[in-house]
Amino acid sequence: MSKSVERVRQAAMTAGLDIEIRQMADSTHTAEDAAIQCGVTVEQIVKSLVFQGAESGKLYLFLVSGPRKLDLAKAAGLVSEPLHRADPKHVRKETGFAIGGVSPLGHLIDIRTYADASLMRFDVVWAAAGGTNFVFPCEPNVLAAAAKAQIADITV
Repeated sequence: MSKSVERVRQAAMTAGLDIEIRQMADSTHTAEDAAIQCGVTVEQIVKSLVFQGAESGKLYLFLVSGPRKLDLAKAAGLVSEPLHRADPKHVRKETGFAIGGVSPLGHLIDIRTYADASLMRFDVVWAAAGGTNFVFPCEPNVLAAAAKAQIADITV
């Protein structure tokens, strides 16, 4: 198992979260791929989107449902600065995760995290576990708590 997947497992344990990390046969790089592999609707897939503050350079993590898009104006209002997508190399260096495998848990840095309120309507959601074909199921409110995420309306 890769270091990043093991880091997710350890972060979950530290947060008191008992997760079952599953390795899928094929890629879960996109929300659509993940939904097929997990046998759930794309709405139940948690996308972990990393954006960077235009003024501070800080990274922020936004957890959103598969088909939804982050509302940059709402997100910028929460973090009090304009945002832009973070460079994939910068994301990997700072968080320890490659795009497509970014997990809500186990980052190398302390990252402010926000979870879209729309995720809370599901009994179970599926999130990346540190690799492009590693995922784990979790109750959304439990996941948000473990990720220390502020729940907010952040999508369009």
